[in-house]
Amino acid sequence: MKSSVEPLKARRIYLLLRDRIVAGDLPPGGRLPGEPALAAEHAVSRVTVRRALDLLEKEGLVQRKPGSGTFVHDSRAVRPIVADLSNVLSHLIDMGRSTDVKLLSFGYVAPPEAIAESLGLKPGERVQRSVRVRLIDGEPFSYLTTHVPEWLGLTYSEAELAARPLLELIERSGVKTERATQAINATLAGPEPAAALDLEIGSPLLTLTRIVHDPSGRGVEHLHALYRPDRYSFHMDLVRIGDDGERRWSPALGRPRASDTAKAERAKAEKTKADKNKAGEKPTRGSRAIKQRS
Repeated sequence: MKSSVEPLKARRIYLLLRDRIVAGDLPPGGRLPGEPALAAEHAVSRVTVRRALDLLEKEGLVQRKPGSGTFVHDSRAVRPIVADLSNVLSHLIDMGRSTDVKLLSFGYVAPPEAIAESLGLKPGERVQRSVRVRLIDGEPFSYLTTHVPEWLGLTYSEAELAARPLLELIERSGVKTERATQAINATLAGPEPAAALDLEIGSPLLTLTRIVHDPSGRGVEHLHALYRPDRYSFHMDLVRIGDDGERRWSPALGRPRASDTAKAERAKAEKTKADKNKAGEKPTRGSRAIKQRS
């Protein structure tokens, strides 16, 4: 009985410490209490505490330094992927160019009924099915299963899919992607995704199901994606609309983010300065003041 309880206690301590690290209560570089102190605090054995620390270390949240202790790892240098929900399709292509991919499987199969229906396939039509893992800074963050109608899947090879974004390959074939519908949820990692994402079975994951359509409404891609929540998040800008008494939040589609606007302003200022330098002009006092404030 004890052998089955100890792993549960270790996971409980792991989750408690993980929450404190993520919330910032234990700052980057901070030293965790020693194993004896943690064991006394949680009324468990040091072996149980060690198991909890093993899980934190495997996730990259802490670093153990022999003779010094266990320290919170500064993960700020490794930026997670942030998806902009207001610009899904272009974001996916850009993401494909800035991350690495590992192709796990590639083949042509009869699709499940639900996927065939979502793509509007006729009875007997097959799909090109692939499973890929995307990595950022060498670390896996997403597990992607895609289904594409066979006639479209035949326009690219397995090697091309392993090297280029799927949406780019689809549009290269002459198919125009116009809109997509998607649903976001949460789930637990099964054996295969857990192994691919370097997680424990049962770890929490974000899940996204997306169906991409061409201008005629025909489905050209069905995507089921699983994401590590510590390495991927969804972003959406919102604005208040409506009359008084009926005000509500609505997606700010097509509006630039504040950070994007700031970047554009900085780029514009740098270009103006460079143009003046080429023309032999000296920067004005105003331009020096702007530089000092930035």
